[in-house]
Amino acid sequence: MKMLRLMHVEDDEDIREVAKMALEFSGQFEIIQCPSGEDAIERAPEFKPEVLLLDVMMPGMSGPTTLQHLRKIDGLQDTPAIFMTARAQPSEIEELKAQSALTVVVKPFDPITLGDQIIAALKG
Repeated sequence: MKMLRLMHVEDDEDIREVAKMALEFSGQFEIIQCPSGEDAIERAPEFKPEVLLLDVMMPGMSGPTTLQHLRKIDGLQDTPAIFMTARAQPSEIEELKAQSALTVVVKPFDPITLGDQIIAALKG
């Protein structure tokens, strides 16, 4: 199976580390991690992610704002996006899905199933 290029945008270093280990362990992803939306926007054109995994609340630029900017980059208009958030009220999840997110992963997430959750969301 071909590995998917996944861009993970998350300001919390511990969460980045856990997610990276979980996603690498799944063997399904080639991962690039960005500590901020600004960093993601700078690095996305070269990396050409096939999946976006975005933290919602970050200092500076939020996940939804980062996604709006990433959508303006050639080739990323339709890239599947998944948000991660600790704020998991149904209304907030619906709002995130309305911003073209495939699904919302709730923090704290289960590292063992993270890769499978992403693949399941991509398969719809």
